[in-house]
Amino acid sequence: MSITHGQRIVEAGQDLRTARAAMILLHGRGASAEDIMTIASEVQQPGWAYLAPQAAGNTWYPNPFTAPLESNEPHLSAAMETIARVVERVEARIPAQRVVLLGFSQGACLTLEWAARNARRYGGVVGLSGGLIGPDGTPRDYPGNFDGTPVFLGCSDIDPHIPMRRVVETGEVLKGMGADVTVRFYPGMGHLVSGEELATITELVATI
Repeated sequence: MSITHGQRIVEAGQDLRTARAAMILLHGRGASAEDIMTIASEVQQPGWAYLAPQAAGNTWYPNPFTAPLESNEPHLSAAMETIARVVERVEARIPAQRVVLLGFSQGACLTLEWAARNARRYGGVVGLSGGLIGPDGTPRDYPGNFDGTPVFLGCSDIDPHIPMRRVVETGEVLKGMGADVTVRFYPGMGHLVSGEELATITELVATI
């Protein structure tokens, strides 16, 4: 575990100084960095570093991800800055092409929104039960290009927090920005991460 600018970061796997690739994981609302690290343990690869920052009060921002953007400030901007600092720290050692950004639920929304605002070639972007942040009709005129970055969006078709249409829209936006997007819905699944999703993530990281 380490502290970056007052933010606790749980670390696992290879030491970042000698790792060949890295995954940054963002937990959901009411959860912890340790919780999201269970995904890292399921998809762990030799030579990979895993880093999961902890949100203050276990929540990245207070209102639903579909609420007006200003209603989630200043928390949303602070969360974006946290990701930026972790990415910067990782990229001091490892190029973005070998870095995977992954989040679940609120962490997935944050991961996807941050990636869209900072588009370039990453090793991969994974949004599990999440979508881009903001109400319907939010302009999605992000700068930058993903340059073929593989993006995986997985979600239940009946998720009580994440509308299917928002996941579809997110996939279309990222595809339009040059990402290689895969969207999968899992019939009747709850608000959780499935074994099939873990298998897909394992396949993705194995290519890096």
